Amino acid sequence: MAKDLDELLDEVESKFCRPDPLRVGMAERPTGYGGGGGVLSNDRNRDEAKENLSSANNKINHHATSGYQEQLLISTERFKKEDDLDSLINEIFEDPNFDKKSFKLKSKSSANTSVRASIQGFGKSCSPVYLGGSTAPCGIGTTTSQRACDRLRCIACDFWVVSYDDYMWDRSCDYLFFRNNMPEFHKLKTKLVKKKGTRAYACQCSWRTIEELTDLQTDHQLRWVCGKH
Repeated sequence: MAKDLDELLDEVESKFCRPDPLRVGMAERPTGYGGGGGVLSNDRNRDEAKENLSSANNKINHHATSGYQEQLLISTERFKKEDDLDSLINEIFEDPNFDKKSFKLKSKSSANTSVRASIQGFGKSCSPVYLGGSTAPCGIGTTTSQRACDRLRCIACDFWVVSYDDYMWDRSCDYLFFRNNMPEFHKLKTKLVKKKGTRAYACQCSWRTIEELTDLQTDHQLRWVCGKH
């Protein structure tokens, strides 16, 4: 807008403010030279210049006013949108059916869930990892607290290891049986034999029947690890 005003002022100055050489010559003639035509011509020129300057001023004022009105309209619309948003928020919170307490509790519950998930990501692992019969307690195994790990995972088949207390695997079990039936208990139980004190372990590719507390590292064929507690 400023650039347009400068161009308009330059145009006005070049047309109406700079003296015309012909008119200057006429104005410098003596009063009586050539009769009274010189005086009338000067008066006519002054009146014409005033009219042109007045017209230029009106154009400048109109241009400036239009720009100001446009900026004012944009600002008004922006404030109107902000006021509408504030009014909408106030209406929501003032609604008698809106439960603020429930809203706050949900937000807090979501935050607690995220915290719990972060804490679980730093779970503890058994060291060493133990297998045990049904009499062995389950939990996090350590050198001072010998417990059978109940969070075993096989890194060969990527299955969680299942275990059944007071059961042993039938001798007819083979790789294809577990490959086709894991981890469905109603299918696996066809090869489970009752035996008190034992615990039957299995993933999709390996299986064991354990009676005594055993360090997992002693069985080099198993690819089981603690999946963290």
